[in-house]
Amino acid sequence: MPGNDQLQPADCSETPDIMNETVTIALDAMGGDFGPSVVVPAALAVLSEEPRLRIVLVGDEAVLHEALAEHVVDGERLRIQHASQQVTMDDKPSLALRNKKDSSMRVAINLVKSGEAQACVSAGNTGALMATARFVLKMLPGVDRPAICTALPTLQGHTHMLDLGANVDTSAENLFEFAVMGSSLTSAVDDVESPTIGLLNIGEEEVKGNERVKEAARLLQDSPLNYVGFVEGDDIFKGTVDVVVCDGFVGNVALKTSEGVAKMITHFMKQAFKRNLYTRLAALMAMPVLKAFRRSIDPRRYNGASLLGLQGIVVKSHGSADVLSFGCAIREALLEVENNVPQRINSQLERLLTERQAV
Repeated sequence: MPGNDQLQPADCSETPDIMNETVTIALDAMGGDFGPSVVVPAALAVLSEEPRLRIVLVGDEAVLHEALAEHVVDGERLRIQHASQQVTMDDKPSLALRNKKDSSMRVAINLVKSGEAQACVSAGNTGALMATARFVLKMLPGVDRPAICTALPTLQGHTHMLDLGANVDTSAENLFEFAVMGSSLTSAVDDVESPTIGLLNIGEEEVKGNERVKEAARLLQDSPLNYVGFVEGDDIFKGTVDVVVCDGFVGNVALKTSEGVAKMITHFMKQAFKRNLYTRLAALMAMPVLKAFRRSIDPRRYNGASLLGLQGIVVKSHGSADVLSFGCAIREALLEVENNVPQRINSQLERLLTERQAV
């Protein structure tokens, strides 16, 4: 079960500028490893800090009322949408799409489709979320496949990386589309006019890599995007570029490897400081530095992967997210809504397609 530290308000990204318009986000309250025990307190924490935010909790009405029983709730800002089914982590995407049309995940995405919500956040089954979102919301014109994109911490701040697992097999054209979408997202949420883009490869030299990556490089070189060339694995965390592009197989392996390394470093540091009395005293003296280090590499603060390429905003939270990290996913959705990310991707794709046809 989630620890007590999960009841703390989310503190991750910068708070977006407050606008007059309200933003409604639908939350799949039953998804993930912990369901309402994480989603509900995360929703309440972010609501307390974002006056213009409205949230729809989607899931079993009785369970959600029980989770809210001890809280004072503003009915105008938080409401419950009943859903009789739940997508489990073991459900096959095709079966979830076909047999669970009243799942909390499907109903939350339907709210985006109908315009009752501007975004959906779910910690549920990634494959089912991708399949359902693609079926309900449809793809943007000119986008063949969606991509999962998230921010990763670097020496320079952070970088956006995609695809992180939505597409195992991709073409050069798919990689080009990922670059366009990643560039548009980064430009929108980080306020970077022309984000630098790098293709993840086994070397920086033009002769290295498979033919698919080489062809993608040629497409990017011939485009107005700010493509700087191939980057290697260690460039991801150096912050060499603003956007790192790769296929979903490579991206997912790189992401999980980085998470494992972070956990290993944290484990070894704890073991070293617990060795004896002197190391424990040293740990006390170094506590401010250790806390700052932990914060800088804490993956919870970068939780919230965007499903790019859809005609709507869907953010995937880690399945084991705690309250702090799920709150970060909600904030990511809010940031994308206020920056009109799907519209910006669509506009850039239309402009690039027009330019390529004119050549």
